[in-house]
Amino acid sequence: VSSTATRESAFVHAIASAGVAFAVTRSCAEGSATICGCDTRHKGSPGEGWKWGGCSEDVEFGSMVSREFADARENRPDARSAMNRHNNEAGRTSIIELMHLKCKCHGLSGSCEVKTCWWSQPDFRVIGDYLKDKYDSASEMVVEKHRESRGWVETLRPKYNFFKAPTEKDLVYYENSPNFCEPNPETGSFGTRDRICNVTSHGIDGCDLLCCGRGHNTRTEKRKEKCHCIFHWCCYVRCQECIRVYDVHTCK
Repeated sequence: VSSTATRESAFVHAIASAGVAFAVTRSCAEGSATICGCDTRHKGSPGEGWKWGGCSEDVEFGSMVSREFADARENRPDARSAMNRHNNEAGRTSIIELMHLKCKCHGLSGSCEVKTCWWSQPDFRVIGDYLKDKYDSASEMVVEKHRESRGWVETLRPKYNFFKAPTEKDLVYYENSPNFCEPNPETGSFGTRDRICNVTSHGIDGCDLLCCGRGHNTRTEKRKEKCHCIFHWCCYVRCQECIRVYDVHTCK
């Protein structure tokens, strides 16, 4: 899939670029890398009840390293390089968008009379979820050729003028995705047969969409689970074991 200019490829480039920036930024803050450290730029006026402290993560440095690493081969004057550069930057921008204050309390018995706070990246799962939303709303583009002094150059423009134009935070693509409903070794698709689906969902995990209109099978499944748990003083929990029956839906 990554060899084509699909929305799946856009997501792969964005999350890989974000991953490099995230890992470098975290290593700098943890002191694992000798060429970088904490971000000292965010030392303005503190808020009420807290002061700057800890090690603010230097996402600007991490993004710079990611830009040099991930964009190194994207210097061709063609549409695919333009698409990759855009999506790489969108991945890095996602981290900057999601930076937040992380704080630690100080005071008697954890009274939190004073807090020290620093800029922190979110968990990478949060970044992944954010980019998954961008994947779902990715903008389809068309390729335009125009002549410059260095020769023919390909650029991208939105295919549909009645949609909002993509920003630097959005993912872009210009080729349709392959059919993932059936197995296809060329695209790496395993198909959706025998996939567990959610019969109550109208989203991509729902049986209607995930099963590609083929319908689904339903079977009952017995599972052992802990139940009727009681806390005993002091200090352990004792549970019974219950058998519960679930309906499991799989694509035909």
